[in-house]
Amino acid sequence: MKVGVLALQGAADLHLEALRCIGAAGKAVRRPHELADVDRLILPGGESTTMSMMLDAADLTEPLAERLAAGMPVLGTCAGLLLIAAEVSDGRPDQRCFAALDIGARRNAYGPQTESFEVDLPVAALGPEPTRAIFIRSPIVERTGAGVEVLATLDGHAVLCRQGAAWGCTYHPELTGDLRLHRLFCEEAA
Repeated sequence: MKVGVLALQGAADLHLEALRCIGAAGKAVRRPHELADVDRLILPGGESTTMSMMLDAADLTEPLAERLAAGMPVLGTCAGLLLIAAEVSDGRPDQRCFAALDIGARRNAYGPQTESFEVDLPVAALGPEPTRAIFIRSPIVERTGAGVEVLATLDGHAVLCRQGAAWGCTYHPELTGDLRLHRLFCEEAA
């Protein structure tokens, strides 16, 4: 199994290191032929409108849309969640949403980077110990569709959810050293 990490912008290296630590074969994805060579994909945090433009510049938009529509397992973290959402508010009008996860999300909903925060977040799917969740200019999930399973909430908003092979979280699991979400994504999506 090869797990790709979109490496156009954002914390790709930290996701690749997390994959290495759990024994998964991680691969940076920057071009269509690299996307074609992976079985699943992580879309990291970063700046979602910039990532959308960079997908176009790298000729990855349509190949990614096709792979997601065909059911390729995907984990979107923070800005990556915005890319796989069905709709995004407070984004640019030309920002691409791949609609792999039937959610509506709002960009930068927790405020500017100076208002970043960390919390211990209970996630039953990860076991009895909470995970440390780091929120940096994170989106808020404002709507979840009927087929979306909410795995964790904060202040009444979904912060970790999945629908079929599509997983989304509004925080940055790659920043904590807690590898449980990466492991679960790789195991359950297999």
